[in-house]
Amino acid sequence: MSTAARMTSFVKTCWKLNLAGAMEFRFSFLLTASTMILNNAVWVFFWWIYFNRFQAVNGWTLNDVMLMWAISAGAFGLVSVFFGNAFRLPNLIATGQLDAYLTQPKPILLHVLISRMSMSAIGDLTFAFLLYFWKGDVSFLGFAKFLLANLIGASIFLGVALILGSLAFYMGNTEGMSGMLFDSMVTFTVYPTDIFKGLGKALLFTLIPAGFISYMPIKLLRPAVDVPFLLGALAFASGLTLFAVWFFHRGLRRYTSGNMTGMRM
Repeated sequence: MSTAARMTSFVKTCWKLNLAGAMEFRFSFLLTASTMILNNAVWVFFWWIYFNRFQAVNGWTLNDVMLMWAISAGAFGLVSVFFGNAFRLPNLIATGQLDAYLTQPKPILLHVLISRMSMSAIGDLTFAFLLYFWKGDVSFLGFAKFLLANLIGASIFLGVALILGSLAFYMGNTEGMSGMLFDSMVTFTVYPTDIFKGLGKALLFTLIPAGFISYMPIKLLRPAVDVPFLLGALAFASGLTLFAVWFFHRGLRRYTSGNMTGMRM
């Protein structure tokens, strides 16, 4: 078996075990996922009330806002379901819990990321697809564009989470700070980008790259695709992810063992 095939098998096995673990307590799993769907639906309901009074917000329609929520929830859900440990990196690093991964003959970062699945995030993913099939273009091309928007968004979310998490190599336990900064970014992904102007809008495409995600319904999901924006978003997401991986491995040189004994698959 080739190296790529072995690695693919390893990743699939981790994901299957994570899902099996989540399904072991089925009622808890269903309740957690349903609660997240309801939580997202409440926010969408408020937007529906708003658009019943105002027809558009700086050119954004109700459909655009609905799809913005679908992309934000879907992108966040993809990271949380498939790379759930991305948001626990500060704690894992500060408490020395990387020890169990360092002794395994697997890529450290990949192994860390895929070792956990968020149950509530399955609700985010479900909500994203339900909202898309309700308000989106359900043609083959429309669905392909929606999936691409989610993958770009997930790549940006993952890159930011890795960078913020890797700060723990340099600053100790940054769990509170990293969580607050990441949550702030997520918040900006569910507001129409065009309500921000000047410096605020510039920050949404640089320091807080939420603009690339929230702009997807306008620039990618409409019939006329904004090709320069799409290429820019792809380049930014790829560059951010590569930098995040490099930043993690650079920080790993500073890691201090917690002398913990653990077993991983």
